[in-house]
Amino acid sequence: MIESKPEDRILEAALDVVKEKTISGTRMHLIAKQVDMAQSNLHYYFKTKDDLLLGLHNKVLQKCHELREEDKSNASDDLESQLDVFFNQKRQFILNYKKYDFAEVDFWVQTRTNPKIQKAFIESFQGWRNDIGKIIETYIPDLSDKNKEFIPAMMVSMLEGATMQYLIDENSFDLDKYFAFCKSGILKIIENI
Repeated sequence: MIESKPEDRILEAALDVVKEKTISGTRMHLIAKQVDMAQSNLHYYFKTKDDLLLGLHNKVLQKCHELREEDKSNASDDLESQLDVFFNQKRQFILNYKKYDFAEVDFWVQTRTNPKIQKAFIESFQGWRNDIGKIIETYIPDLSDKNKEFIPAMMVSMLEGATMQYLIDENSFDLDKYFAFCKSGILKIIENI
């Protein structure tokens, strides 16, 4: 068995604590206890709670990228399949990586009071819109700049809206049908522009 790095174990423990206590209720001593480490050792890897939270944000973001890259390698070279990569990643997060999605929701709240997290979140959302925008540019280069800006923003809203609703009430709607409907709607909007 390959032993994971202490930083990885700490961040995994932090995900568990955040899922249970939320970010505002998370304390360094709780994470240290979860990972069975002295709090002073925890501070060796993450000097402050902000450092740990930024590391956690990067871990969540990295997992998003890993899932998309994995799916991208199996996707066909067409607009619909490339958009599916994003819907599939969000579906995986919601169903199989809930603690990552719960942490992401908590990060949204932290952006109101923590400028470092706000900056990191602005960059990650911009990166998400840019990645979707590159697909739009590749397959529909003649769209207006306004539409190239708004379609990725709308798609991100649909994806994140699924998180908010589904994590609160899994019985509120069928996730697969919702994502199929969203993708269909985006394709129809593009077709009619």
